Amino acid sequence: RSSYRAQREFPAIRKRYWGCRFWGRGYFSTTNGAITEDIVLQYLENHIADPTGASR
Repeated sequence: RSSYRAQREFPAIRKRYWGCRFWGRGYFSTTNGAITEDIVLQYLENHIADPTGASR
């Protein structure tokens, strides 16, 4: 939806990206604000121990 809206509002973007992908593949992260320092440290320790592990 955001691509459609941006292209509608800015005609130059529409011409440039017509028929092409507007957004690239990326990474999205969110939090509910209830993360403590201990949780972050635990995550980092697990990530360092298995850096190729699947996201949880």
